[in-house]
Amino acid sequence: MVVDVALSPLARMVETTPTDYWNDSCAVAELEYAVARGATGGTSNPAIVGEVMRKERDHWVPRVRELAAAHPTWSEVELTWALIEEMGVRGAEILKPVYDAHGGRKGRLSLQTNPANYRDPMRMADQAVHFATLAPNIQVKFPATAAGIAAIEEATARGVVINGTVAFTFAQAIAIAEAVERGITRFEAAGGDASTFAPVCSLMVGRLDDWVKVCVERDDIALDPDAANWAGISVFKRAYAHYRERGYRTRLLAAAYRHRLHWTELVGADVVLTMPHAWQVRFNESGIDPLPRIDEPVPPAYIDDLLARVPDFRRAYEPDGLAVTEFDSFGATARTLRSFVEGYHALIGTIRDIVLPNPDLKPA
Repeated sequence: MVVDVALSPLARMVETTPTDYWNDSCAVAELEYAVARGATGGTSNPAIVGEVMRKERDHWVPRVRELAAAHPTWSEVELTWALIEEMGVRGAEILKPVYDAHGGRKGRLSLQTNPANYRDPMRMADQAVHFATLAPNIQVKFPATAAGIAAIEEATARGVVINGTVAFTFAQAIAIAEAVERGITRFEAAGGDASTFAPVCSLMVGRLDDWVKVCVERDDIALDPDAANWAGISVFKRAYAHYRERGYRTRLLAAAYRHRLHWTELVGADVVLTMPHAWQVRFNESGIDPLPRIDEPVPPAYIDDLLARVPDFRRAYEPDGLAVTEFDSFGATARTLRSFVEGYHALIGTIRDIVLPNPDLKPA
């Protein structure tokens, strides 16, 4: 049976609303599936690279061995970054026709700066400038840490199109947008043309839900069981209203999908939704009509319950809930950064197992 991809819910969403979506991976088959159904971007990070290696093992294991043979003095870290960059460029090539069709405003592949450098703005900015030379449609991810906000401004001023990630709160969303504005002002003052810049701020809505649920269990909070699933959506909708009011040149992006509300409640916004392949398939097979709901308010009872019972939700939701100096220590930020750093170290371990196999184990 031939499937008309134009009739899929995600394709209809892109066709009938301002809402874009990305493939939350750089795996070739997944990117091709997404682009065929209207996706306009893709993402990568060391954990995603590790997943893609497992899915595309027949391609990448021999390739790592080739790189190691061609560069016998390279460290495991150098081999790891060569792999990350090559995989990113491969994904960017699939998105290049989208990039060309939209005059550079869409069709980008996001590469993440070294997550272990989350405290060093200049290392992050320098790596971002290097990433931007790999392909014309590379976008660069920075964590919304205190150092990351400084790096976002610096990299933007140096002509890099950024993706502010590891963000969960209204305060982080505003800090990212303001840093981009300062960076673009500096870039244009130096004679740069920012007309094709398409910066995004990735609010990890599902990970904020996760953190609220951790707080509920850790602190024995009697929260309405449905309220936690609205935490990320509540922050996203509030930040989106503020972005529209201020006219920021950064677009919001919703990440970390956990359930269908992370899709249906955000349709109609001039934003990006970055979805893992499995969620795209689930949504495309759902039969749900993607009607605009971005302006539909979150049920007030859920917000009231969250504000009254979960202090960290209040910190995430209120405009003055966090100072920039508190970004790193916010629970969801620290939790996510730790998982990203661990994913990076795990990827280095995967490279080690390829170039220096464990002699105690049978060959795979």
